[in-house]
Amino acid sequence: MIRVDDVHVRHTARSGGVFRRDKVYALTGATLEVGRGEVVGIVGESGCGKSTLARVLTGLQRPTAGTVTFRGEDLWAMPAGRRRAEFGSAVGVVFQDPSTALNPRLPVGRVLRDPLDVHRRGTPRQRAGRVEELLDLVGLPGHVARALPSQLSGGQRQRVAVARALALEPELVVADEPTSALDVSVRAQVLNLLVDLRARLGLSLVFISHDIQTVRYLADRLAVLYLGRVVEEGPADTIAAAPAHPYTRALFSATPSLLEDVERIVLHGPVPSATHPPSGCPFRTRCWKATDECAVAFPAPSTVDGHTVHCVHPETPARSPK
Repeated sequence: MIRVDDVHVRHTARSGGVFRRDKVYALTGATLEVGRGEVVGIVGESGCGKSTLARVLTGLQRPTAGTVTFRGEDLWAMPAGRRRAEFGSAVGVVFQDPSTALNPRLPVGRVLRDPLDVHRRGTPRQRAGRVEELLDLVGLPGHVARALPSQLSGGQRQRVAVARALALEPELVVADEPTSALDVSVRAQVLNLLVDLRARLGLSLVFISHDIQTVRYLADRLAVLYLGRVVEEGPADTIAAAPAHPYTRALFSATPSLLEDVERIVLHGPVPSATHPPSGCPFRTRCWKATDECAVAFPAPSTVDGHTVHCVHPETPARSPK
């Protein structure tokens, strides 16, 4: 349905003086595909480029280089009006913090109706009916339509945000860390809601999080980002069973699991800067397996146990860190 191909996003930042401008490499050579009805999980540390990739996938960020293909057509080659009408209504977004994602001055009913008004969907009566449908879809009572976002709990606000993302019946929903601002018990409710909606509506879903254990159970495929690069990508179950990139192993070890006893991997060495990324593999400054070969060039993709990994010394089930 949507594909990003060798996408680069570079920003210009002021640093070190009035006349100095450094480039921030938010994404470098990212390639990712989302099929119809598929759940793709994107994981990585803060600052690795997850939210930038989400902005590219939703058309909020035009890449510096590379292509974004929507239904087989270059998204940014489309006329602006057609891009807004076709792509804008086909993709919904759930942002990270529901308290800032919703206009605090508008009642929930108006928040949900706004996308319908902008895209001129149906008559005023039909739009009002659609607002009621959306509230019911996410498990909220009808009287919530008259409430302001500040009068709702965090979980209820995020349900409203999910309902707004579904207002135009999109084919794809991109959820950028939708549970990180919520309590643990409420997180489970929102995650179960997304799983249920995906099954009922046949949605494609991109779920972005720093919690790899949560994503592994939600996603069909997993993409692991480090410093703006996709370092490993493939079926979620096979990556969880045998992560091939050392960084992926470290992510799994850093997240507690009640089902598995995982040896903790503590990373040492400097965290590289996005303005001056290291040569070769960006993870080599913290990797226990790094050699001089890792500094030469970003590793070409190889296939390990059915998934793609960019690593000179990929892990295998028989290997483990010292």
